[in-house]
Amino acid sequence: MVSLIIPTLNEAQNIALVLSQTKNEVVTEIIVVDGGSSDETVAIAEAGGARVIIEPRRGYGLACDTGVKNAAEEIVVFLDADGANDPAQVMDLITPITRGEADMVLGSRLSGNIAPGAMPWHQHFGNWLSARLITWLYGLPITDLGPFRAVERQKLLSLDLQDMTYGYPTEMIVKAARRGWRIKELPVDYYPRSGGKSKISGTIRGTFLATTHILSTIFRYVKH
Repeated sequence: MVSLIIPTLNEAQNIALVLSQTKNEVVTEIIVVDGGSSDETVAIAEAGGARVIIEPRRGYGLACDTGVKNAAEEIVVFLDADGANDPAQVMDLITPITRGEADMVLGSRLSGNIAPGAMPWHQHFGNWLSARLITWLYGLPITDLGPFRAVERQKLLSLDLQDMTYGYPTEMIVKAARRGWRIKELPVDYYPRSGGKSKISGTIRGTFLATTHILSTIFRYVKH
């Protein structure tokens, strides 16, 4: 029923636990797309039962896109490998799709339960601001741009997403909004990342690049 796509890059400290938590009746395949880890991520993922695809070209969006193109199921769910989201909530995300009520379901951390220390203030503010801009510019009332989401695979492929970096999740939302998709948002729990700082929000460079890609993507498709 569901292909779970997990992008990885040096997540040896987290991937085993994340994979162990994803074993349920709706996840029929787990695809780990690795962007060239120098640690034991690949070996641990394979031992944990995942189908591992090596994507030597770097890019968060590229890893997600590779996973989508290689998925076998009709619904794909994106999950980061840092342990910050609860894989048990996959069922919550896919239910509106399986009931025919939505084409894409976004997991909102900002409307859910954020554990202390899980989200730095600048990440919280950036997601709030970006969501407000999308609501204003595209008429889509959302609260967060969280990566934990479920979507119909064939519809996603039809979007022809171009940003293969940090802007991939945002481009998915704004293009889907422009096409009139039924987009639903549900609250999800959010916990502190395991195994050190985030590669994005935990560094100045990562934060700057992510912010640049997200904002440019939001404005790029408004008039096109």
